[in-house]
Formats: sequence, structure tokens, C-alpha cells
Amino acid sequence: MVKRIPVQQLQLGMHIKEFCGPWMEHPFWRTGFVLKDPNDLVLILASPVKEVWIDCSLGLDVPADVAIKVAEADVPIQEAVVVSATAMQKRSGRDTGPVSATKEIDRAARICFESKAAVVSMFEEARMGNAVDVGGARQLVQDISDSIARNPGAIISLARLKTADDYTYMHSVAVCAMMVALAKQMGLDEAQTRSCGMAGLLHDLGKVAMPTDVLNKPGKLTDAEFDIMKTHPAEGFKMLKASPNVDAMALDVVLHHHEKINGSGYPERLVGDQISIYSKMGAVCDVYDAITSNRPYKSGWDPAESLRQMAEWKGHFDPKVFQAFVKSMGIYPVGSLVRLTSGRIGVVTEQSPRSLTTPLVKVFYSTRSGMRIVPFMVDLSRPDGIEKIHQREDPAKWNFPDLNEMWSGVSMAR
Repeated sequence: MVKRIPVQQLQLGMHIKEFCGPWMEHPFWRTGFVLKDPNDLVLILASPVKEVWIDCSLGLDVPADVAIKVAEADVPIQEAVVVSATAMQKRSGRDTGPVSATKEIDRAARICFESKAAVVSMFEEARMGNAVDVGGARQLVQDISDSIARNPGAIISLARLKTADDYTYMHSVAVCAMMVALAKQMGLDEAQTRSCGMAGLLHDLGKVAMPTDVLNKPGKLTDAEFDIMKTHPAEGFKMLKASPNVDAMALDVVLHHHEKINGSGYPERLVGDQISIYSKMGAVCDVYDAITSNRPYKSGWDPAESLRQMAEWKGHFDPKVFQAFVKSMGIYPVGSLVRLTSGRIGVVTEQSPRSLTTPLVKVFYSTRSGMRIVPFMVDLSRPDGIEKIHQREDPAKWNFPDLNEMWSGVSMAR
């Protein structure tokens, strides 16, 4: 039996099933744990959270002489969690109305920061051999999904801004966000979309079992080292299979996101329809983020060029899934460097709902004068506009030091 109680009635030994409130308001990334540390109790009482769900079958109940101020729930735990999540959603005032990238960028940056901390914690638990508690990540996935509903490009693009030290963790956040956007593009329902996000968040969990010197090697892996790395899907699958409340989709994507439709992938060399649609989605999102991100041994490719290259990898991706991915990102994804017909150069800052080829571009350089100019925005989708994209430009050729700041508004000195 589960109960929703005021936090003032919490006692050590109680099993906290769910916090009633936005996940950013409570001091823990996880849920589903027995309250053992007095310091944890102090943190909860000091937080804005007013109520929690406890599971009396897994921990202490409220003492009989204490009046219960909220109703008990004699329903299965899974149903109680749904009720709790619904209550959290109402209290948190979810906002999913469309907004511009400029308005969403600060909120997306905050979600990215908090998401990275949560992924670090989950991976550390797995590294220590503990079961992975995905309960605390559910609201995180919902927040990412809500950000994408408001503006798809903001959080996906921000998650691409990684350092060498946080690559593994922010890669998981980025793949989560892209899986959600792709699921929405493909018309999957809300439950499937959330599962796709969770699968993206966990897809590389097995990397915690990889030797650090191989995982972080600043250069090309040897054949022997690559053979070691190819075991990370199976390692992640084993870790998750031993954890409670992990759905089948996440398990599937963790194990099969490196499979290719021509059978040349790993670990099982699956072919075509032997690979689930969700693992096919995971494969596209995983590769795109990997090749567009800066690494110690190479600079990330331009987003638009990355899509062009991926389109040429015959037998790698499912064509329908890849086409849907391109639609979700745009022909010229946010961050793409482009030359306009006027000869000016700019960077894509946002997609247009009207067309995949007419994004919003921040123009900042004139090739005619060979000089930087005062940045200004051009909406290529305007019917009265005369500018069009003439071609992609290679960022390595121009070496604009503030390119990422130009499209994101986020200082790279952070």
C-alpha cells in the first residue's frame, strides 16, 4: 500500500516512492529509496516539497497514533505512481506552448545542467554495482520533452556543447532529447515518447564498465581496444536487467543501438526488421550527436554536413527513420554555418515551421568586404524575403572563435 503524506510525517526507515512536486525542487535526483540518513531528512524538510508518496510494503508506515492528513491508496504501486505523477504535473504548471529559441534557451540550459548531474549520479551508482533506479529520471525526461514541445532546437543544440570531461554524460542527455523529438516527429504516443527518452538517457550506461584509459583515449582505438568498447551494449543490458522498473524498450535500445540494417553492426549483427524501430531511432540519434560533438582528437562536424554524410552511409540507418530524423532537425540544423545568396555568412539559430530549407539565420560576416558586420537576424521563410541559402560552409575553414556563442547565446567560458 502507498500513502501520500506531509513531509513533516517522514521518519527514517520509510520508503520514498515519489516526491510530489517538480523534480528540480527536491534535493535528490532519484526516487524509490529507503530514507536512512538523517541529513537526507533535513534536506527534504528544507526543500519546497510539501508531500511525498511512501510505500508501506517496502518501509515503515506512519505510526498509528499520528493522524493521516491525506488519503491512503489501496491500489497497485504502478497505479499510485501514475496518480502521483498526475498530481505533480498539475502542481508544477507544465508549460508546453511554443516559444522562440531565445525565450527557451535559458530554461533549456538549466534543464541540461540538472540533467547532467542526474546522469552522473545514475552512472556512478551503476559503476559501484548498485541497481539503477530510473524512477528519479522519469520527471527529467518529462522536462526535456516539455522543452522540446516549446522549442525543439534549444535543448538539443545546447546538449551538443560538451567538454571532453562531460562528453559521456551530456551525450546521454543529447540522445535523450533527440529521441523525444524523433518520437514526436514519427507520431508515437506520449507513453512511447517518454520511453524513447528514457532509452536515450540510458543507452550508453554500459560505458561505466569500460576501462577508463580506453574510454577516454584521445585518439583512434586499436582493434583490440575497439573490441573492448563493443562490449558496452551487453554490459549496459546486464546492468539494467538487474534493476527494477526498467521497461523493455530501454533494454532493447541499450543492447541494440549499434546494430546496422545491413547486419554489420554489433553485438548481434541483426539485419533489417530484426532491429526494432526504437533501436533504429537510437542508432541515428547516437551517431549524429557523436559526429557533431567536439572530442579531444577531433572537432565536431557541422550539423548540416553531418546529415549529408549520414545520408550517404548506405546500409547503416533505416531510411524512413533517418528521413523522420532529418525532418525533426531540419535540413540545416541549429548551429549550421551557411552562406546566403548575398554573400553574407551566418549561423542557423532556429527552424522555421514553414519549410525545412528556410530557417532563421543570424548573419554576422560579409564575404565581399571580408569583415565581420553587426549581427542581425534573417527569417528566410518570409514571403517577401530575397535571401536564400546558397551553400553550407565549413566552420574549420573560417574558424570563427565565437560561433557556438553566436547561435546559442551561451558563453563558452562557462
